[in-house]
Amino acid sequence: MKVLVCDPIDEEGIKMLKEKGFEVDYKPSITAQELKNTVASYDALLVRSRTKVTKEIIEAGKNLKAIGRAGVGLDNIDLDAAKAKGIKVVNAPESLTQSVIELVIGFMVALSRYMCKADKTMKEGKWLKTEFIGHELYGKTLGVVGFGRIGRGVAKVARSIGMKILVYDVVQVDEKTLSEYDAKQVSLEEVLKNSDFVTLHVPGGPQTYHLIDISKLKLMKPSAFLINTSRGNVIKEDDLVYALKSKMIAGAALDVFEVEPPGNKELLSLDNVILTPHIGGETFEAQRLAATLTVSRLIEALKQ
Repeated sequence: MKVLVCDPIDEEGIKMLKEKGFEVDYKPSITAQELKNTVASYDALLVRSRTKVTKEIIEAGKNLKAIGRAGVGLDNIDLDAAKAKGIKVVNAPESLTQSVIELVIGFMVALSRYMCKADKTMKEGKWLKTEFIGHELYGKTLGVVGFGRIGRGVAKVARSIGMKILVYDVVQVDEKTLSEYDAKQVSLEEVLKNSDFVTLHVPGGPQTYHLIDISKLKLMKPSAFLINTSRGNVIKEDDLVYALKSKMIAGAALDVFEVEPPGNKELLSLDNVILTPHIGGETFEAQRLAATLTVSRLIEALKQ
């Protein structure tokens, strides 16, 4: 069987495929048109987030039996089209969990201690020690919007630091789980009103599109920080820019954006927001785990 690897993945995943006797073509820069022209030759595709496996590509894949996404979401794969053709789709939702958890905690520390501003001014030859009086995380309230695998992991670390935990989720979390994290489940409005930090961990889609807009931002404390490592369009970006410029909230940290790379010049110019280029899962450990877990599941899917 032939597998086309369309995006860069850890070499361990490619090694696993070859050891199992698969013929592997590694084309990490393949264009959409090139993929459409050649997909008919392959039994399986392995992608990350760059390659969009559209209905058009799936229909051109006359021999496709499985698609693997080395990562968490499946936004870039037309699941309905795959299902209609009986093509199995596999991924590794747990692979990036620890990596994203640690990034969120890093954001919280960086925001509360003005680390990026302090670094910038030091490199400009300034010693502004008294201007960067920050806050400890201990005793503060963390609002977790979306209490899945990553949300719970962030809550666990935050609780160990001595933070209080508020949770919002569309699903009722059982009391045993809430007790385990010493957390209280409340409405989204209560999370926003009462939290010093709000971290978003919800999936993309119509239900969460612009979940955080100006009406929600107005509920937050002027001293609060907003963190998003989930999906860019969960926040209405223009509204966030307004909230940051007007000091409606103290600051934000974003790893995801409505358009990537972001072109919002106002957002890029603000000094009370930390911006990173979608690096939530960009650790060697996470990428190796994503590759190996996805490949093992792809191999099982092709056996069936």
